[in-house]
Amino acid sequence: MSTTSAHGSNASQTKKATLSGWIGSVLEYYDFFIYATAAALVFPQLFFPSTDPTVAIVASLATYGVGYVARPIGAYFLGQWGDRHGRKTVLIICMFLMGIATMGVGLLPTYAQVGILAPVLLVLLRLAQGFAVAGEISGASSMILEHAPFGRRGYFASFTLQGVQAGQILAAAVFLPLATFMNKEDFMSWGWRIPFLMSFVVIIVGYKIRKEVDETPAFAEESSHNEVPKTPMAQVIKENWRDMIRVMICSLMNVTPVVATIFGAAYAVQPGYGIGFDKSVYLWIPVVGNIVAVLVIPFVGNLSDKIGRRIPFIVGSVGSGLLSFAYLWAISIHSIPLAFVFSILMWGIVYQGYNAVFPSFYPEMFPTRTRVSGMAISQNIGTALTAMLPALFVSVAPPGTTANIPLTVGSIALTITIIASISAWTARETFRVPMKDLGNKDAKPVSEVEYNKARTVAFAGDQ
Repeated sequence: MSTTSAHGSNASQTKKATLSGWIGSVLEYYDFFIYATAAALVFPQLFFPSTDPTVAIVASLATYGVGYVARPIGAYFLGQWGDRHGRKTVLIICMFLMGIATMGVGLLPTYAQVGILAPVLLVLLRLAQGFAVAGEISGASSMILEHAPFGRRGYFASFTLQGVQAGQILAAAVFLPLATFMNKEDFMSWGWRIPFLMSFVVIIVGYKIRKEVDETPAFAEESSHNEVPKTPMAQVIKENWRDMIRVMICSLMNVTPVVATIFGAAYAVQPGYGIGFDKSVYLWIPVVGNIVAVLVIPFVGNLSDKIGRRIPFIVGSVGSGLLSFAYLWAISIHSIPLAFVFSILMWGIVYQGYNAVFPSFYPEMFPTRTRVSGMAISQNIGTALTAMLPALFVSVAPPGTTANIPLTVGSIALTITIIASISAWTARETFRVPMKDLGNKDAKPVSEVEYNKARTVAFAGDQ
């Protein structure tokens, strides 16, 4: 096997690529999640008719879902771009598209000002956000994975999702002082726009960081041998369609962040539910959970390099599904301390068994020539299927209902996590398969002795 394909880049380039992927994910998902926060907290009152609070909440959360609907389209174009022109260029494109769309949301007129045009423009910009973010995780995960040394791919790739969690912290943290220290009238009038307009930082900082990273050794090797496909999507469907289906189903695990940060927020703070959590207090719940997640993710990524990808994935999936009952129950009884505890357990710790592993588990299912396309389109179709879950949850458990909301919503969430886990179990283990053999269903893993030697070399290179 070649040194490049087996062992990735030198230590300096590995760390530079990891930092680039991490910071890029922070900034891009800051943009994506400030929309999610605003959709739960303020958009129902700003962009939709106020005559029926249930309709306003459902419509607002549906616009959140629209971003996921656009993701398969973005994945089709951006995934193929990443496989044909390189991981670096597609990540820069994603950054520019996301930053411009997010700033546009901060400049929108409200329903009171322009009527139905307001939600129409909101939906269009959300579509642009969804298109842009579709290439981020697949591109960043592939870039880090292909730079990482053999034996440490799970650890380094996990920083992609650590960046995503940090972006969520940043999104909530920007809203916190505004919701806490501004009076309600000013916050609803113009204060909510500040986090969106701050996205100009994404464009400036993101471009500066990402232009400094070298293209990955694996992609460079493919290019030098003229093995870059003209139609990556057609090729990956032909060669790896079973793995694409697996990734689609596994990606239904997006149900957990929907419960934790989208429906949970609406359930806790929207007047129609009568729970009455203060907005500024509730915003701390996902912040604390994500802070814990940032600490947990590298440990789980490293664990997956020792025991494989599937076990942490399955434990994290089913465990977080079970804990969704407790989290929603804590909200239903108005218990802020218990809501914090179960958020930390569900979102901050257990869910990271899935979250930390999929950035290596998914791209390792595909060969270098179609890696970004294969992961991007299948993952984003899977998450698109969860796109309307917030609106579905509100529909089956609407404000004023006498139904048991924790049981109803929790049962749906647990069922979905079990389905995702079954899909993960059918996948082959890839953590001991060399880079050049990934995506080949007949690939043989190296022996445990040889693998441990490679890990020893990789650890020595980090020092």
